[in-house]
Amino acid sequence: MKREDKKLIIESLTEQIKGASHFYLTDISELNAADTTLLRRICFKENIQMVVAKNTLLNKALEQVNANYKEFESVLKGNTSIMFSEAGNAPAKLIKDFRKKHKKPILKAAYVEESVYIGDDQLDALVAIKSKNELIGDVIGLLQSPAKNVISALQSGGTILHGVLKTLSEKEESASE
Repeated sequence: MKREDKKLIIESLTEQIKGASHFYLTDISELNAADTTLLRRICFKENIQMVVAKNTLLNKALEQVNANYKEFESVLKGNTSIMFSEAGNAPAKLIKDFRKKHKKPILKAAYVEESVYIGDDQLDALVAIKSKNELIGDVIGLLQSPAKNVISALQSGGTILHGVLKTLSEKEESASE
């Protein structure tokens, strides 16, 4: 590979890393062509971009980003693919689901919500992380619950108050007759 080609790849990877709020480093070696194609299709459907890169080029790209990715150096061995995603837990869910029928991909490391996760044993923790939209939904649900209770109490209180007033007015009418 020519030096100019390597430089272009490093620049491309650097831009992708800078633009990604979450990315996963995985090992997809030993997957046959059909399984790799299936994994890529699933990634596409889930809005996850998967890129395969040489470790040396990826390491140079990580060095050029203004963040501290030194912890990733230890996992950049063997084959490495990168999964870029907008949702922090989407690649973890995809990996876990895909491994129900396949041995790979293996999670090497992940950068999610400004935290670094190293090792395949972190997969369950990453699956449990809620995405921004899930957290917003939880907050809205929590905020709506007390409001619904207040509205319900006011509506039922109004019915009770109406009944009391009606009874009192009927008593006054019968007393004046």
